Amino acid sequence: MHVEWSPPSPRKVEIEFNKETGDLTHDMANHTNWQSVYMWLDFLIFSLVLHFHSSLVYLPTVSPTPLQAVTPVGSWCKNLSVSFWNSYWMLPSDVCGMNCFWEAAFRYDYVKTHPSEKMHLAVVACGERLEETVTMLRSAVIFSIKPLQFHIFAEDQLHESFKDILDDFPYEGKVNYTLYPITFPTESAAEWKKLFKPCASQRLFLPLILKNVDSLLYVDTDILFLRPVDDIWSFLGKFNATQIAAMAPEHEEPRIGWYNRFARHPYYGVTGINSGVMLMNMTRIRRKYFKNDMTPVRLQWGEILMPLLKKYKLNITWGDQDLLNIMFFHNPESLYVFPCQWNYRPDHCIYGSNCKEAEEEGIFILHGNRGVYHDDKQPTFRAVYEAIKNYSFGDDLVHSLLHPLELELRKTMHTYCGKVYKVFVKQLTKSIRDLYARRSKGRDKDFLLEAYFQEESLGDKAVIIKQR
Repeated sequence: MHVEWSPPSPRKVEIEFNKETGDLTHDMANHTNWQSVYMWLDFLIFSLVLHFHSSLVYLPTVSPTPLQAVTPVGSWCKNLSVSFWNSYWMLPSDVCGMNCFWEAAFRYDYVKTHPSEKMHLAVVACGERLEETVTMLRSAVIFSIKPLQFHIFAEDQLHESFKDILDDFPYEGKVNYTLYPITFPTESAAEWKKLFKPCASQRLFLPLILKNVDSLLYVDTDILFLRPVDDIWSFLGKFNATQIAAMAPEHEEPRIGWYNRFARHPYYGVTGINSGVMLMNMTRIRRKYFKNDMTPVRLQWGEILMPLLKKYKLNITWGDQDLLNIMFFHNPESLYVFPCQWNYRPDHCIYGSNCKEAEEEGIFILHGNRGVYHDDKQPTFRAVYEAIKNYSFGDDLVHSLLHPLELELRKTMHTYCGKVYKVFVKQLTKSIRDLYARRSKGRDKDFLLEAYFQEESLGDKAVIIKQR
Protein backbone atom coordinates (compact mmCIF):
# COMPACT_ATOMS: atom_id res chain seq x y z
CA MET A 1 0.00 0.00 0.00
CA HIS A 2 1.35 3.40 -0.93
CA VAL A 3 -0.12 6.68 0.28
CA GLU A 4 0.84 10.20 -0.71
CA TRP A 5 -0.47 12.84 1.64
CA SER A 6 -0.23 16.61 1.54
CA PRO A 7 -0.55 17.77 5.17
CA PRO A 8 -1.32 21.33 6.27
CA SER A 9 2.13 22.52 5.18
CA PRO A 10 3.88 23.00 1.81
CA ARG A 11 5.63 19.63 2.04
CA LYS A 12 4.36 16.31 0.68
CA VAL A 13 4.70 13.25 2.90
CA GLU A 14 5.02 9.79 1.39
CA ILE A 15 4.07 6.75 3.50
CA GLU A 16 4.84 3.20 2.41
CA PHE A 17 3.39 0.10 4.10
CA ASN A 18 4.70 -3.36 3.19
CA LYS A 19 1.86 -5.81 3.81
CA GLU A 20 4.12 -8.86 3.70
CA THR A 21 6.77 -7.64 6.15
CA GLY A 22 4.62 -5.27 8.15
CA ASP A 23 7.20 -2.47 7.71
CA LEU A 24 5.95 1.11 7.73
CA THR A 25 8.23 3.77 6.26
CA HIS A 26 7.67 7.47 5.75
CA ASP A 27 9.33 10.62 4.50
CA MET A 28 8.76 13.22 7.23
CA ALA A 29 12.15 14.81 7.61
CA ASN A 30 12.14 18.52 8.37
CA HIS A 31 8.36 18.59 8.63
CA THR A 32 7.32 21.44 10.89
CA ASN A 33 3.81 20.44 11.95
CA TRP A 34 4.72 17.32 13.95
CA GLN A 35 1.58 17.12 16.05
CA SER A 36 -0.54 17.04 12.91
CA VAL A 37 1.81 14.46 11.37
CA TYR A 38 1.54 12.17 14.38
CA MET A 39 -2.24 12.36 14.45
CA TRP A 40 -2.47 11.54 10.73
CA LEU A 41 -0.01 8.70 11.16
CA ASP A 42 -2.13 7.47 14.09
CA PHE A 43 -5.13 7.41 11.79
CA LEU A 44 -3.27 5.53 9.08
CA ILE A 45 -2.03 2.85 11.50
CA PHE A 46 -5.49 2.44 12.95
CA SER A 47 -6.99 2.07 9.49
CA LEU A 48 -4.43 -0.62 8.70
CA VAL A 49 -5.28 -2.45 11.92
CA LEU A 50 -8.94 -2.40 10.99
CA HIS A 51 -8.06 -3.58 7.51
CA PHE A 52 -6.18 -6.67 8.66
CA HIS A 53 -8.22 -7.55 11.76
CA SER A 54 -11.80 -7.48 10.57
CA SER A 55 -13.86 -8.84 7.74
CA LEU A 56 -14.65 -5.33 6.48
CA VAL A 57 -12.91 -3.53 3.67
CA TYR A 58 -11.97 0.06 4.40
CA LEU A 59 -10.86 2.74 2.01
CA PRO A 60 -9.00 5.46 3.95
CA THR A 61 -8.94 8.81 2.27
CA VAL A 62 -6.03 11.18 2.63
CA SER A 63 -7.56 14.57 1.97
CA PRO A 64 -7.02 16.46 5.23
CA THR A 65 -10.20 18.54 5.14
CA PRO A 66 -12.79 17.24 5.31
CA LEU A 67 -11.78 13.79 6.45
CA GLN A 68 -13.92 10.81 5.45
CA ALA A 69 -12.36 8.47 7.97
CA VAL A 70 -13.33 5.07 6.64
CA THR A 71 -15.82 3.77 4.11
CA PRO A 72 -17.12 0.29 4.91
CA VAL A 73 -18.42 -2.01 2.27
CA GLY A 74 -21.85 -3.41 3.03
CA SER A 75 -25.01 -1.86 4.41
CA TRP A 76 -24.78 -3.91 7.64
CA CYS A 77 -21.90 -1.87 9.08
CA LYS A 78 -22.93 0.04 12.24
CA ASN A 79 -22.24 3.76 12.30
CA LEU A 80 -20.70 3.93 15.77
CA SER A 81 -18.15 6.25 17.31
CA VAL A 82 -15.09 4.75 19.00
CA SER A 83 -13.39 6.82 21.69
CA PHE A 84 -9.84 6.55 23.05
CA TRP A 85 -8.88 3.72 20.76
CA ASN A 86 -5.77 1.64 21.18
CA SER A 87 -4.06 0.39 18.05
CA TYR A 88 -3.73 -3.10 19.51
CA TRP A 89 -7.42 -3.55 20.11
CA MET A 90 -9.70 -5.28 17.58
CA LEU A 91 -13.04 -3.68 16.86
CA PRO A 92 -16.11 -5.85 16.39
CA SER A 93 -16.61 -6.69 12.74
CA ASP A 94 -19.83 -4.66 12.54
CA VAL A 95 -18.33 -1.42 13.83
CA CYS A 96 -17.13 1.12 11.30
CA GLY A 97 -15.01 3.23 13.62
CA MET A 98 -15.61 6.14 11.30
CA ASN A 99 -14.91 8.87 13.88
CA CYS A 100 -11.71 7.41 15.27
CA PHE A 101 -9.46 10.01 13.69
CA TRP A 102 -11.25 12.95 15.17
CA GLU A 103 -11.48 11.35 18.58
CA ALA A 104 -7.78 10.49 18.45
CA ALA A 105 -7.13 14.19 17.96
CA PHE A 106 -9.25 15.00 21.01
CA ARG A 107 -7.36 12.32 22.92
CA TYR A 108 -4.05 14.06 22.23
CA ASP A 109 -5.44 17.34 23.52
CA TYR A 110 -6.97 15.69 26.60
CA VAL A 111 -3.72 13.99 27.59
CA LYS A 112 -1.83 17.23 27.13
CA THR A 113 -4.14 19.54 29.07
CA HIS A 114 -5.78 17.19 31.58
CA PRO A 115 -3.16 15.21 33.51
CA SER A 116 -4.16 12.85 36.28
CA GLU A 117 -6.20 14.75 38.83
CA LYS A 118 -5.58 12.39 41.73
CA MET A 119 -4.21 14.17 44.82
CA HIS A 120 -1.49 12.41 46.83
CA LEU A 121 -1.54 12.84 50.61
CA ALA A 122 1.16 11.38 52.89
CA VAL A 123 1.27 10.94 56.65
CA VAL A 124 3.60 9.19 59.08
CA ALA A 125 2.06 7.45 62.11
CA CYS A 126 3.84 5.83 65.02
CA GLY A 127 2.97 4.96 68.59
CA GLU A 128 -0.48 6.07 69.76
CA ARG A 129 -1.31 8.04 66.63
CA LEU A 130 -3.83 5.72 64.98
CA GLU A 131 -7.00 7.56 66.05
CA GLU A 132 -5.49 10.97 65.35
CA THR A 133 -4.36 9.92 61.88
CA VAL A 134 -7.72 8.43 60.97
CA THR A 135 -9.47 11.62 62.11
CA MET A 136 -7.17 13.63 59.85
CA LEU A 137 -7.93 11.34 56.91
CA ARG A 138 -11.67 11.66 57.59
CA SER A 139 -11.41 15.44 57.47
CA ALA A 140 -9.61 15.18 54.12
CA VAL A 141 -12.34 12.98 52.65
CA ILE A 142 -15.38 14.96 53.80
CA PHE A 143 -14.97 18.02 51.60
CA SER A 144 -12.46 17.08 48.90
CA ILE A 145 -13.60 16.93 45.29
CA LYS A 146 -10.92 15.10 43.31
CA PRO A 147 -9.89 11.51 44.16
CA LEU A 148 -7.40 11.06 46.99
CA GLN A 149 -4.47 8.69 47.21
CA PHE A 150 -3.27 8.21 50.79
CA HIS A 151 0.33 7.17 51.41
CA ILE A 152 0.43 6.00 55.04
CA PHE A 153 3.79 5.25 56.61
CA ALA A 154 3.22 3.41 59.88
CA GLU A 155 4.78 0.97 62.28
CA ASP A 156 4.02 -2.63 61.39
CA GLN A 157 1.69 -3.20 64.35
CA LEU A 158 -0.61 -0.40 63.10
CA HIS A 159 -1.08 -1.69 59.56
CA GLU A 160 -3.92 -4.09 60.24
CA SER A 161 -5.87 -1.49 62.21
CA PHE A 162 -5.47 1.06 59.44
CA LYS A 163 -6.64 -1.47 56.90
CA ASP A 164 -9.74 -2.42 58.88
CA ILE A 165 -10.76 1.22 59.33
CA LEU A 166 -9.98 2.52 55.84
CA ASP A 167 -11.66 -0.42 54.12
CA ASP A 168 -14.90 0.73 55.77
CA PHE A 169 -14.66 4.27 54.37
CA PRO A 170 -17.86 4.65 52.32
CA TYR A 171 -16.28 6.60 49.45
CA GLU A 172 -15.48 3.85 46.98
CA GLY A 173 -13.62 5.23 43.99
CA LYS A 174 -12.80 8.50 45.72
CA VAL A 175 -10.20 7.20 48.15
CA ASN A 176 -7.33 4.77 47.68
CA TYR A 177 -4.58 4.07 50.15
CA THR A 178 -1.21 2.36 50.38
CA LEU A 179 0.44 1.30 53.64
CA TYR A 180 4.22 1.44 53.94
CA PRO A 181 6.64 0.36 56.67
CA ILE A 182 8.81 2.97 58.35
CA THR A 183 11.94 3.05 56.23
CA PHE A 184 15.28 4.80 56.76
CA PRO A 185 18.65 4.40 55.04
CA THR A 186 20.19 1.20 56.37
CA GLU A 187 23.55 2.68 57.33
CA SER A 188 21.99 5.44 59.48
CA ALA A 189 18.57 4.10 60.43
CA ALA A 190 19.12 4.26 64.18
CA GLU A 191 20.23 7.87 64.05
CA TRP A 192 17.24 8.99 61.99
CA LYS A 193 14.73 7.08 64.14
CA LYS A 194 15.72 8.84 67.35
CA LEU A 195 15.72 12.32 65.80
CA PHE A 196 13.10 14.51 67.54
CA LYS A 197 10.07 12.16 67.78
CA PRO A 198 9.82 8.51 66.68
CA CYS A 199 9.41 8.29 62.91
CA ALA A 200 9.12 12.08 62.47
CA SER A 201 12.09 12.32 60.11
CA GLN A 202 10.49 9.80 57.74
CA ARG A 203 9.02 12.76 55.82
CA LEU A 204 12.52 13.75 54.66
CA PHE A 205 12.81 10.56 52.64
CA LEU A 206 9.44 10.66 50.88
CA PRO A 207 10.89 12.03 47.60
CA LEU A 208 13.33 9.11 47.57
CA ILE A 209 10.78 6.42 48.49
CA LEU A 210 7.81 7.55 46.39
CA LYS A 211 9.81 7.79 43.20
CA ASN A 212 6.80 7.56 40.91
CA VAL A 213 4.82 10.31 42.65
CA ASP A 214 5.17 13.69 40.99
CA SER A 215 3.60 15.89 43.68
CA LEU A 216 2.65 15.22 47.28
CA LEU A 217 1.01 16.91 50.25
CA TYR A 218 2.62 15.80 53.50
CA VAL A 219 0.80 16.54 56.77
CA ASP A 220 1.37 15.67 60.40
CA THR A 221 -1.12 13.37 62.09
CA ASP A 222 -2.56 16.29 64.12
CA ILE A 223 -3.86 18.13 61.04
CA LEU A 224 -7.56 18.75 60.32
CA PHE A 225 -8.82 19.95 56.94
CA LEU A 226 -11.64 22.49 57.16
CA ARG A 227 -11.85 22.97 53.40
CA PRO A 228 -11.15 20.71 50.40
CA VAL A 229 -7.66 19.34 49.95
CA ASP A 230 -8.12 20.50 46.35
CA ASP A 231 -7.59 24.09 47.46
CA ILE A 232 -4.15 23.65 48.97
CA TRP A 233 -3.27 21.27 46.13
CA SER A 234 -3.92 24.16 43.72
CA PHE A 235 -0.86 25.99 45.10
CA LEU A 236 1.24 23.66 42.94
CA GLY A 237 0.01 25.66 39.96
CA LYS A 238 1.25 28.88 41.59
CA PHE A 239 4.86 27.72 41.93
CA ASN A 240 7.29 29.66 39.81
CA ALA A 241 10.10 27.95 37.89
CA THR A 242 12.38 27.68 40.95
CA GLN A 243 9.95 26.69 43.72
CA ILE A 244 9.84 23.07 44.81
CA ALA A 245 7.84 23.13 48.06
CA ALA A 246 5.37 25.24 50.04
CA MET A 247 5.11 25.74 53.81
CA ALA A 248 3.75 28.33 56.23
CA PRO A 249 5.81 30.49 58.60
CA GLU A 250 6.51 29.13 62.07
CA HIS A 251 5.26 32.40 63.60
CA GLU A 252 3.50 35.56 62.50
CA GLU A 253 4.68 37.59 65.46
CA PRO A 254 8.50 37.76 65.84
CA ARG A 255 8.22 38.73 69.51
CA ILE A 256 6.98 35.22 70.31
CA GLY A 257 8.95 33.45 67.61
CA TRP A 258 11.13 30.52 68.55
CA TYR A 259 13.69 30.43 65.74
CA ASN A 260 14.52 34.12 65.80
CA ARG A 261 15.02 34.02 69.59
CA PHE A 262 16.56 30.62 70.31
CA ALA A 263 17.78 28.80 67.19
CA ARG A 264 21.46 27.88 66.98
CA HIS A 265 21.39 27.16 63.29
CA PRO A 266 20.29 28.94 60.08
CA TYR A 267 16.54 29.14 59.44
CA TYR A 268 14.28 30.44 56.70
CA GLY A 269 13.07 34.04 56.67
CA VAL A 270 12.26 36.04 59.78
CA THR A 271 10.65 33.39 62.00
CA GLY A 272 11.41 30.08 60.25
CA ILE A 273 8.94 27.67 58.64
CA ASN A 274 6.71 24.95 60.04
CA SER A 275 6.81 21.60 58.26
CA GLY A 276 3.53 20.17 59.61
CA VAL A 277 1.88 20.99 56.28
CA MET A 278 4.28 20.61 53.38
CA LEU A 279 3.27 20.66 49.72
CA MET A 280 5.97 19.24 47.45
CA ASN A 281 6.72 19.04 43.76
CA MET A 282 8.77 15.90 44.26
CA THR A 283 9.97 15.70 40.68
CA ARG A 284 11.64 19.08 41.12
CA ILE A 285 12.99 18.09 44.53
CA ARG A 286 14.66 15.00 43.08
CA ARG A 287 16.20 16.99 40.24
CA LYS A 288 17.44 20.00 42.20
CA TYR A 289 21.02 20.55 43.31
CA PHE A 290 20.99 22.41 46.63
CA LYS A 291 23.35 25.13 47.80
CA ASN A 292 24.74 24.38 51.27
CA ASP A 293 27.34 25.47 53.81
CA MET A 294 29.24 22.17 53.86
CA THR A 295 30.80 22.11 50.42
CA PRO A 296 31.05 24.45 47.42
CA VAL A 297 29.50 21.63 45.38
CA ARG A 298 25.72 21.59 45.19
CA LEU A 299 24.14 18.38 46.44
CA GLN A 300 20.95 16.56 45.53
CA TRP A 301 18.26 15.74 48.07
CA GLY A 302 19.51 12.24 48.81
CA GLU A 303 23.08 13.45 49.16
CA ILE A 304 22.50 16.41 51.48
CA LEU A 305 20.40 14.92 54.30
CA MET A 306 23.04 12.93 56.19
CA PRO A 307 25.78 15.59 55.98
CA LEU A 308 23.30 18.14 57.32
CA LEU A 309 22.41 15.91 60.25
CA LYS A 310 26.05 15.23 61.09
CA LYS A 311 26.91 18.92 61.06
CA TYR A 312 23.93 20.23 63.01
CA LYS A 313 22.70 17.35 65.19
CA LEU A 314 23.97 19.02 68.37
CA ASN A 315 22.37 22.34 67.45
CA ILE A 316 18.87 21.36 66.36
CA THR A 317 15.82 21.09 68.62
CA TRP A 318 12.92 20.29 66.30
CA GLY A 319 14.62 17.56 64.29
CA ASP A 320 13.70 17.28 60.63
CA GLN A 321 11.92 20.66 60.65
CA ASP A 322 15.19 22.33 61.62
CA LEU A 323 16.98 20.55 58.77
CA LEU A 324 14.38 21.84 56.33
CA ASN A 325 14.84 25.35 57.69
CA ILE A 326 18.58 25.09 57.13
CA MET A 327 18.09 23.79 53.62
CA PHE A 328 15.72 26.57 52.59
CA PHE A 329 17.85 29.21 54.30
CA HIS A 330 20.46 28.43 51.69
CA ASN A 331 17.89 27.99 48.90
CA PRO A 332 15.17 30.58 49.64
CA GLU A 333 14.19 30.85 45.98
CA SER A 334 12.95 27.25 46.16
CA LEU A 335 10.20 27.84 48.74
CA TYR A 336 6.66 29.09 48.27
CA VAL A 337 5.25 30.48 51.53
CA PHE A 338 1.52 30.25 52.03
CA PRO A 339 -0.50 32.23 54.62
CA CYS A 340 -0.97 31.22 58.23
CA GLN A 341 -4.58 30.00 57.89
CA TRP A 342 -3.22 27.01 55.92
CA ASN A 343 -1.36 25.87 59.06
CA TYR A 344 -3.17 27.38 62.03
CA ARG A 345 -1.67 26.40 65.38
CA PRO A 346 -2.23 27.34 69.03
CA ASP A 347 0.53 29.96 68.76
CA HIS A 348 -1.80 31.92 66.51
CA CYS A 349 -4.27 32.58 69.32
CA ILE A 350 -3.01 31.56 72.78
CA TYR A 351 -1.31 34.95 73.30
CA GLY A 352 -3.97 36.83 71.36
CA SER A 353 -4.99 36.47 67.74
CA ASN A 354 -2.09 37.09 65.34
CA CYS A 355 -3.18 35.43 62.07
CA LYS A 356 -4.95 38.19 60.16
CA GLU A 357 -5.84 35.95 57.23
CA ALA A 358 -7.73 33.58 59.54
CA GLU A 359 -9.57 36.49 61.13
CA GLU A 360 -10.75 37.57 57.67
CA GLU A 361 -11.43 34.23 55.98
CA GLY A 362 -11.39 31.61 58.71
CA ILE A 363 -9.06 28.69 59.36
CA PHE A 364 -8.41 26.46 56.36
CA ILE A 365 -6.18 23.82 57.98
CA LEU A 366 -6.02 23.33 61.75
CA HIS A 367 -2.79 22.05 63.28
CA GLY A 368 -3.19 20.80 66.83
CA ASN A 369 0.46 20.47 67.78
CA ARG A 370 1.64 20.12 71.38
CA GLY A 371 -1.03 17.48 71.96
CA VAL A 372 -3.85 20.03 72.31
CA TYR A 373 -6.44 17.62 70.91
CA HIS A 374 -5.97 15.35 73.90
CA ASP A 375 -5.82 17.64 76.94
CA ASP A 376 -7.78 20.57 78.32
CA LYS A 377 -5.16 23.27 77.76
CA GLN A 378 -6.73 24.46 74.49
CA PRO A 379 -10.39 23.36 74.54
CA THR A 380 -11.14 25.21 71.28
CA PHE A 381 -8.81 22.95 69.33
CA ARG A 382 -10.05 19.88 71.13
CA ALA A 383 -13.67 20.74 70.32
CA VAL A 384 -12.95 20.78 66.58
CA TYR A 385 -11.07 17.49 66.80
CA GLU A 386 -13.85 15.76 68.75
CA ALA A 387 -16.53 17.04 66.37
CA ILE A 388 -14.79 15.61 63.29
CA LYS A 389 -13.83 12.38 65.07
CA ASN A 390 -17.43 11.76 66.12
CA TYR A 391 -19.03 12.71 62.82
CA SER A 392 -20.49 9.72 60.93
CA PHE A 393 -20.08 9.71 57.16
CA GLY A 394 -23.39 10.40 55.47
CA ASP A 395 -24.97 12.30 58.38
CA ASP A 396 -26.19 15.84 57.87
CA LEU A 397 -23.12 18.05 58.23
CA VAL A 398 -24.99 20.95 59.78
CA HIS A 399 -26.87 19.14 62.52
CA SER A 400 -24.24 16.45 63.14
CA LEU A 401 -21.07 18.52 62.84
CA LEU A 402 -21.41 22.29 62.57
CA HIS A 403 -24.24 22.86 65.03
CA PRO A 404 -22.79 20.73 67.90
CA LEU A 405 -19.32 22.20 67.27
CA GLU A 406 -20.42 25.78 67.76
CA LEU A 407 -22.21 24.84 70.96
CA GLU A 408 -18.92 23.45 72.30
CA LEU A 409 -16.86 26.38 71.02
CA ARG A 410 -19.05 28.85 72.86
CA LYS A 411 -18.04 27.10 76.09
CA THR A 412 -14.38 28.01 75.46
CA MET A 413 -14.77 31.78 75.37
CA HIS A 414 -12.88 32.11 78.65
CA THR A 415 -9.67 31.27 76.73
CA TYR A 416 -7.81 33.49 74.26
CA CYS A 417 -8.49 31.07 71.40
CA GLY A 418 -12.12 30.77 72.47
CA LYS A 419 -12.53 34.54 72.20
CA VAL A 420 -11.99 34.21 68.44
CA TYR A 421 -13.95 30.94 68.12
CA LYS A 422 -15.71 32.20 64.98
CA VAL A 423 -12.51 31.79 62.96
CA PHE A 424 -12.79 28.05 63.70
CA VAL A 425 -16.21 27.75 62.02
CA LYS A 426 -16.15 30.49 59.36
CA GLN A 427 -14.45 28.39 56.68
CA LEU A 428 -16.12 25.19 57.86
CA THR A 429 -19.50 26.80 57.26
CA LYS A 430 -18.46 27.84 53.76
CA SER A 431 -17.13 24.35 53.01
CA ILE A 432 -20.47 22.82 53.99
CA ARG A 433 -22.36 25.34 51.87
CA ASP A 434 -20.11 24.61 48.89
CA LEU A 435 -20.53 20.86 49.37
CA TYR A 436 -24.32 21.12 49.26
CA ALA A 437 -24.07 23.36 46.20
CA ARG A 438 -21.95 20.76 44.39
CA ARG A 439 -24.39 18.00 45.26
CA SER A 440 -27.30 19.97 43.82
CA LYS A 441 -25.48 21.21 40.71
CA GLY A 442 -27.36 20.45 37.53
CA ARG A 443 -30.62 19.82 39.36
CA ASP A 444 -33.18 21.98 41.03
CA LYS A 445 -31.72 23.35 44.24
CA ASP A 446 -32.24 20.51 46.68
CA PHE A 447 -30.52 22.33 49.47
CA LEU A 448 -30.19 25.98 50.33
CA LEU A 449 -27.73 26.52 53.16
CA GLU A 450 -28.05 29.71 55.12
CA ALA A 451 -25.65 30.06 58.03
CA TYR A 452 -25.64 32.83 60.54
CA PHE A 453 -24.55 33.00 64.13
CA GLN A 454 -26.30 35.01 66.79
CA GLU A 455 -24.12 36.76 69.32
CA GLU A 456 -26.27 36.07 72.37
CA SER A 457 -27.53 32.51 71.88
CA LEU A 458 -27.37 29.85 69.23
CA GLY A 459 -30.93 28.65 69.27
CA ASP A 460 -32.57 26.63 66.53
CA LYS A 461 -32.15 29.45 64.01
CA ALA A 462 -28.38 29.62 64.06
CA VAL A 463 -28.04 27.30 61.12
CA ILE A 464 -30.97 26.67 58.80
CA ILE A 465 -31.28 24.26 55.93
CA LYS A 466 -34.32 24.72 53.76
CA GLN A 467 -35.28 21.77 51.62
CA ARG A 468 -37.30 22.42 48.53
